[in-house]
Amino acid sequence: MLKTFRIGGVHPPEKKLSNNTPIQVLPLPESVQIPLGQHIGAPAEALVKKGDQVKVGTLIAKANGFISANIHSSISGVVQKIEEVVDASGYPKPVITIQSDGTDTWEEGIDRSTTLVREITMAPQDIVKRIAECGIVGMGGATFPTNVKLMPPKESRPEAVIINGVECEPYLTADHRVMLERGEELLIGLSILMKAAGVNRGVIGIENNKKDAIEHLKSLASRYPGIEIQPLKVKYPQGGEKQLIDAVLGRQVKSGQLPITVGAIVQNVGTTLAVYEAVQKNKPLIERVVTVTGVDLARPSNFMVRIGTDSATLIQEAGGVPEQTGKIISGGPMMGKALISESVPVAKGTSGILLMKRKDTERKPMRDCIRCAKCVSACPMGLNPAFLMRDTVFKDWEELEQSHVVDCIECGSCSFTCPANRPLLDHIRQGKKTVMGIIRSRKS
Repeated sequence: MLKTFRIGGVHPPEKKLSNNTPIQVLPLPESVQIPLGQHIGAPAEALVKKGDQVKVGTLIAKANGFISANIHSSISGVVQKIEEVVDASGYPKPVITIQSDGTDTWEEGIDRSTTLVREITMAPQDIVKRIAECGIVGMGGATFPTNVKLMPPKESRPEAVIINGVECEPYLTADHRVMLERGEELLIGLSILMKAAGVNRGVIGIENNKKDAIEHLKSLASRYPGIEIQPLKVKYPQGGEKQLIDAVLGRQVKSGQLPITVGAIVQNVGTTLAVYEAVQKNKPLIERVVTVTGVDLARPSNFMVRIGTDSATLIQEAGGVPEQTGKIISGGPMMGKALISESVPVAKGTSGILLMKRKDTERKPMRDCIRCAKCVSACPMGLNPAFLMRDTVFKDWEELEQSHVVDCIECGSCSFTCPANRPLLDHIRQGKKTVMGIIRSRKS
């Protein structure tokens, strides 16, 4: 019997339209807009100014604090300006605009060859340092700096590194294609993470709708000691850290605690590939795989794209915006956010761009809650979404905090399952943000 997490979950239509489409490398963009805040924590501090010449891999912004990440140029050319541009969050954020010189000149010391490097020669502390230098962050959407995850508190003892190959969000297939096309590098990347964390067990959890990836990685994993491939039952949101740990290890992370408290370090498939390239090739995180998809899209695709590339470029390569498009979403339909325009740049956490039909984006009229408790049954964190929405509407911040609103992972399962069409997640996000601000103020 296939493993899965124990609390809540839903089964939205998968719609993996691009799962059989190989990764295509996009042509070099004419210019890029590279955000300084593409990670959780403090935005990076710019090191360049207008008129500076940069190469691919040049450090252009330095981590500004413990939880922050370095940022590198994804093309060679000239820094045009540093200004505020609206990003996927919908808010103006500082970005560095670079005009390409068309030469694609890379910094010396970066190995651009496709030669597989299996032997891991770095010491654990040097691995963590290299990952920090190369600006690696979680590429599943959370964008938490990877080096910080590999430096848990001294009293914590990691037992396993778990790789999230679930990709449970509908439509998205970028990780699926990486597992199929870059499987060997993925396994070496996991071995690197295991060495850095000082553990002998590595698990790649993959939902059973990706049988080709499961079989492919199983055939390769026999050559890598301590690594196992764990097929999982298909259920959303199994890609959540706490849900994946429950499914793979059978351990539940308590409210307010981190995965390391149950001995687990979780990383994404794309992140693990980036770790391989950083440690074995000295390559900073300057590109990633992005799924561009939609029911009416001419060519749903998976692209290898340079960070900072205009989203409109990807959409055009996939056939352009269909006439009946209602929203363009960064990410998937459950947890993604609608973009205000096509010009939002690709960032380290951009896993997909989804073009949804207008009729699929129109909200149905909201009705009164009938206390059916479907949202409670669906919540993977064991919360009561109906009450969290109520308390947000009435601005009862104390009750919201006591009801553990900060534990919400914003998966959207509650809104998906609500028969009254209530915008539960919208209100819970607002309440969670307010409560977290209150908690920060109290601590300071």
